[in-house]
Amino acid sequence: MAIRNQGFTLYELLITMVLIAVISGLAIPSFGAMMARQRQRVEIDALFHAIHLARKESIMRRQVVSLCPSFDGKACLPGLDWSMGWLMFENKDADSPPRVDIGEPVLSRHSVEDNVRIVANRSGFTLRATFLRATNGTFVLCDPERRISPVALVVSYTGRPRVARHTTDGELYSCAD
Repeated sequence: MAIRNQGFTLYELLITMVLIAVISGLAIPSFGAMMARQRQRVEIDALFHAIHLARKESIMRRQVVSLCPSFDGKACLPGLDWSMGWLMFENKDADSPPRVDIGEPVLSRHSVEDNVRIVANRSGFTLRATFLRATNGTFVLCDPERRISPVALVVSYTGRPRVARHTTDGELYSCAD
């Protein structure tokens, strides 16, 4: 009875390593896109929830409730970049663009993940009780590495948000550089 060597030949090892490299090369980019899509979905859901909550709070409090971009969750930032996060507050003096003044309670804060870019066409969104219309506008959520297509959250005059992948012209939303 002959004793058989237990092991792999160099040829078998090289073929195995090549197969692992090819499979990894195909899987890693799609995994990155999947993670980018998940991050984008998390931020869309957070904005969607914030708009609904602001609308509900404005009706319940019978006050103007505003959302604005914020870095620290205490003050509004100027501009259209919402990538740092946002805050929701009771805007008692209904200033426009909204800013947090003394005596105006902050109702909610949110910090955005690093790998998501959010740009809006408004520096603030104001939701009012049912007798006045809200600020309409659009948030565009982008992947800075462009692994996935941008998605928009469109807010109507009634304060109702909806997710869209295309503009009214049928074009894909784009991210400004």
